[in-house]
Amino acid sequence: MRLRTACPATPRAWTVELRSHADGLVLVCRHCPHGSTRTTAAAARSAALAHLARHARGDLRPPHLRICQCHERGCAWHPRHRGCASPIRLLLAREHGGRLWRLADACTACAAATAQAAVVPDTVLTRAPLQPETGRRHRRRPKGPGEQIRVREMLSYLAAALPAGTSAAARLLALQCALRMSTTMEARLSKGVLRSLRLNTTPGPWRELEHARWLRPLPESTANEIVVALLDAAVLGQAPARPDRMRAADWALRASTAGAIGPVPQLMHLYLAAHTDPHAGSGLCELDQMARACGVSPAVLPGTLDQLAATGLLKSWQACPDSEDLHWTLHALS
Repeated sequence: MRLRTACPATPRAWTVELRSHADGLVLVCRHCPHGSTRTTAAAARSAALAHLARHARGDLRPPHLRICQCHERGCAWHPRHRGCASPIRLLLAREHGGRLWRLADACTACAAATAQAAVVPDTVLTRAPLQPETGRRHRRRPKGPGEQIRVREMLSYLAAALPAGTSAAARLLALQCALRMSTTMEARLSKGVLRSLRLNTTPGPWRELEHARWLRPLPESTANEIVVALLDAAVLGQAPARPDRMRAADWALRASTAGAIGPVPQLMHLYLAAHTDPHAGSGLCELDQMARACGVSPAVLPGTLDQLAATGLLKSWQACPDSEDLHWTLHALS
């Protein structure tokens, strides 16, 4: 009889919990031997995401050594689905209204079936968070993926970092702030950018992000420029350098203002553009992931897709009722 060779464990699943304390909140990690860390309510989300990122960066593994941690636990993190399927992704999920955060390897099928979760691109973990510039400057060379992939990664990150009920207008602002922020986590949005987004007279999205403790306004704001401080420290790790992020912000601005009217159509067109193959002009995604990233229910998607098709931004689209996959063909950005 053949004996089974013992395989080394690959528990790439980390969980942190935010518990109430007399002085605020305590961040408890189930994988750290030295107890807990105190934090404030404003910094709790950033502290949890940064802590999980440190664990993941300390345990980088090649794809063939990674397994679906959800399947190893009996797929208890999501409703039943048709079965596990590769490839393995790194999935960020939150539970209990943001009191519990989990970062774990999961197959594509489990990732799609998990609520309040988003895939973290592997390129994020291969880069350390930016630190303020010190010493003499060196000539900079552009690195990493292009603008389209940077926007796609940021949309995926914001899908998990922002509350599920965050509106499309607030998500458009959050995306621009995250891509335009400095290394001191300050973002400046000119009134021209806000006019392009058609949000220059709408204070509601700003208040929404402030209420979610994702940003706070700064007194440096003027009649022609809005200045805010971002409170999500983990967002620093989502792009390597500010000039590259600024180019991605301009690309996102063009894609979201290409002709769509209204925050939801604008964000949906941006999402489609970020997930479209630039050579084929077509794309494929799961309907529920798109709805989560755009802050709408899946029932809203068909009507808005028809609206984009009527304006000429979308050539065609088709949703498969069995797999709940969305196929589309997009007109090229000018």
